[in-house]
Amino acid sequence: MAAEINKHYLELKESYLFSEIARRIREWQAENPDRAGELIRMGIGDVTRPLPGAVVDAMIHAASEMGRAESFRGYGPEQGYDFLREKIRGYYEGFGVSLKEQEIFISDGAKSDLGNILDIMGEKSRVLVTDPVYPVYVDTNVMAGHSIRYALSGEENDFLPMPREDYAADLIYLCSPNNPTGAVYDRAQLSAWVDFARERGSIILFDSAYECFVTGDLPHSVYEIEGAKEAAIEFCSFSKKAGFTGTRCGYTVVPEELKRDNVMLNRLWLRRQTTKFNGVCYIVQRGAEAVFSEEGKKQIEENISYYRENARIITETLDRLGIYYTGGKNSPYVWMKAPFGLSSWDFFDRLLNECRVVGTPGEGFGKSGEGYFRLTAFSTKENTKEAMRRMETLFR
Repeated sequence: MAAEINKHYLELKESYLFSEIARRIREWQAENPDRAGELIRMGIGDVTRPLPGAVVDAMIHAASEMGRAESFRGYGPEQGYDFLREKIRGYYEGFGVSLKEQEIFISDGAKSDLGNILDIMGEKSRVLVTDPVYPVYVDTNVMAGHSIRYALSGEENDFLPMPREDYAADLIYLCSPNNPTGAVYDRAQLSAWVDFARERGSIILFDSAYECFVTGDLPHSVYEIEGAKEAAIEFCSFSKKAGFTGTRCGYTVVPEELKRDNVMLNRLWLRRQTTKFNGVCYIVQRGAEAVFSEEGKKQIEENISYYRENARIITETLDRLGIYYTGGKNSPYVWMKAPFGLSSWDFFDRLLNECRVVGTPGEGFGKSGEGYFRLTAFSTKENTKEAMRRMETLFR
């Protein structure tokens, strides 16, 4: 008998969003070769600021350690080195959240673990995702053969869907600050989701990759909400916080209080990681440790402030133009309504052709994204200002 494939992969929709964006850009560049250098990209969620100096210095020192017999390290602990887990534990204390070191697992980024966590969940899980949605939540569950339901959002709820009695779900994906909308749940809203999950035995998979952009009294972590340790797993990343998009490091928190069928999910995740993962390299973890040093925190805040200023430039432009948006104030993403009643892709084409600016059509993030558009604050300040100047010309 021939080997069988996982046929759920055949159920995946083609990942057309960014490939279609790339195709349209290529066509525009071919038609406008003399203007190709004017293109400003504000669509992809990648950072532009370099790694902080404190991080680079720590990685250089760690690399030199690996070149000496007395300080060389081979396989490290799959769940991460204690020196980094302890720093993350201390970071959570700043939010008033007490964690145990063994509840923190170092990973190569939140994206990986958001999919990998399904290894320890039921085979036919019912999954609830908000819409618009980060595509990884949907695709990884399609691959696993799970059933998916969407909590739709829009201007009527500020793109922050809330639980409903008819939502039946084993797993609930929440992202706050949200990608792509930039919307952020407040404490009361997040408490409603935690209560909902606890009452039904659901598990919240909480993506906090953008928590470093949160200001004021908005929650950075789901564990700031009472009872969340019995109902949620949290995923976070150094990608946006410290520019690790190409360096790869993140962490997942699985509280010991979280149990189903009288089994601690923390132990299941530890077993999964020690079987399928060899850990993040020592050099990268030393760099991540430096994120929490006094010099590292100062340098990182400078970078985050830089992106916040870019977001302010974008939102002030939209305010002047009277365009509805979410995000920007506590997020690097600005989710704007496409003007002139245009569809997401029609506005993409107009912005490209008339302004030489690239963003991301909201339709690519789900049904509720049609008619909206995502801009990111991760460009340079000069390009952000110029892009907004060009955008304003559309309204003259």
